[in-house]
Amino acid sequence: MIKLPSAPSFRLDGMRALVTGASSGIGLGCAVALAEAGANVVLSARNIKTLGEVAAAINEKGMSAEVMAADVADIDSVKASVEACGPFDILVNSAGLGRHSPAVDTSVEDFDEVMNINLRGAYFLTQTVAKGLIENNRPGSLINISSQMGHVGGIDRAVYSASKHAVEGFTKAMAIEWGPNQIRVNTICPTFIRTPFTQATFDNPERRSWIENKIKLGRVGEIEDIMGAAVFLASDASKMITGSALMIDGGWTAG
Repeated sequence: MIKLPSAPSFRLDGMRALVTGASSGIGLGCAVALAEAGANVVLSARNIKTLGEVAAAINEKGMSAEVMAADVADIDSVKASVEACGPFDILVNSAGLGRHSPAVDTSVEDFDEVMNINLRGAYFLTQTVAKGLIENNRPGSLINISSQMGHVGGIDRAVYSASKHAVEGFTKAMAIEWGPNQIRVNTICPTFIRTPFTQATFDNPERRSWIENKIKLGRVGEIEDIMGAAVFLASDASKMITGSALMIDGGWTAG
């Protein structure tokens, strides 16, 4: 009798997930996806009113969501909130910011604001969630929403690209350090996804043409294109994956 292998589960029942930037866009999509897979999702963002509405909508569908007020740029506040609400089995680090301009016009203020959220905030939130897991001797999956711009460059995106290249670097280093603790750390790297965050870019005909020519599948990304990847990396289906970048770019970086 041949013994057939069993496919690992994509379910997240009984797991507790923290999703930052969950009030809109990719963060919201990831929160819904994890909740649909059975996780109890804690939503975090600066817009508390909208967060409450998102949580209510998720709960109305019979899933589980609650709200945690936090600004990832405020390291001490985030640390206190995570320690009070954790430990978390899953993190989706989706809070992000872009200040796009030609590199010669980059201001110190824009540089610092982007780095404070995309790099500094992401780094210390990941650290704090990992500490909670290590102290409780629990495995976990920590997912940083990076970007294809963490692997290539882009017009007017020197600062944003720099921040995401840095996210790729610390993700790999943390994955190596925390592997013995069975804590996995990976990135999701989307192309241009249609969200309120990117609308101004899509409204520019020249920029939209450039984007569509770069994406080999011939269309821009949608929030739904990210949701399955979040569940995959959070679940046992990806138990042997750490220190990796999952490209969701329609073939952009392949070329």
